[in-house]
Parts: sequence; C-alpha cells; structure tokens
Amino acid sequence: MGISEEKVALRTRYRQERNARYIEHSFEHLAEIPEIQNAKVIASYLSYGDEPSTEDLNRKILELGKVLLLPRISGKDLEWVQWSGDQTVLVEKRKIFEPKGEVFTQLEKVEVIIVPALRIDRNGFRLGQGGGYYDRALPQFAAWTIGLIHPDEISSTDLPREKWDFPLFAAATPDLVLRFTR
Repeated sequence: MGISEEKVALRTRYRQERNARYIEHSFEHLAEIPEIQNAKVIASYLSYGDEPSTEDLNRKILELGKVLLLPRISGKDLEWVQWSGDQTVLVEKRKIFEPKGEVFTQLEKVEVIIVPALRIDRNGFRLGQGGGYYDRALPQFAAWTIGLIHPDEISSTDLPREKWDFPLFAAATPDLVLRFTR
C-alpha cells in the first residue's frame, strides 16, 4: 500500500472514530496564548460537522480587535477574505461556509493560521480531509500554525507523509496546547 492509499484508509478510520465519540468543545482558551495575543492578523476557518468548533475562538479573536481571515476555495487553492463576524456574508459550498468579499492579498501580514486536522502526530504533521488545500496554502506563509483536534487525536505513531506535507508549530485540544520543535 502506497502512502496515498494509507492516508485514505486512515482518513476513513479517523472520521468514523471522531463521529462515534464527538462532543462539542470550545477552543476559546486559545485566544489567551501569546501567539494569538500578539498577532494582529489571524487566519482561521469555519468548522462544520464534527470538526473541533471554531465558533467561540473566532468570536473571541474578533472581540480582541484582530483581523480575522477565513478561507474560500478557488479552484484547487484557498484564498483568504477578511471576516467581521457577519453571518450574512457567508455562502455554503459543499458543507462549508465561505465568506464573500475581496481577497486579502497581503499574506505576509498573517501571523497565525488555525488549521483543521483529523489527526496530528508528535512531530506536528497533520492528516487533513484529503483535498490538499492546506498543503498548498501553508507554504505561502511565514506564519505560526496550530491545528485543532479533539482529545485523543494526537497520534502516538508517525502519520504517513508525503513531500508536500507541512508540519505545524502546535496542536490544540480543548484542554491543551502542544508545541512542536521545528
């Protein structure tokens, strides 16, 4: 079995496990970590289904007066749009809500990126949903990256990785921030 096939099998297994034990948690505590406290521009996402909820965290980021960017799918890539918290500027596409508006082009100003993940290993490598959007997006940034996962979704073994997989700086559960050496 090749790495790609192994990832597909793991995604199926991890989705089933997540669905079987999903409990909604808040990640609002992340607004207190120094990386977010000190950042002016933060990229996040709008969670859906049984993903770790970004609702409280995004609201807190906006309350702190930060610029909050959300992704929008454009072909095979992500583009980023500043979001004020206004639900009326969101459009649902393929189960995901995306913001309408102008593309934020000053990517060098993004200081923190909050990333979805199904699992993250002890070296900071994540297994995403399989679209490759974040694999293509993250190398464009010099930002500090943190993946959100539920409790027990830190992998005790290395996840399969390919040359384009990009390690994160940290992982967060509802109770923990785990920083990786890079």
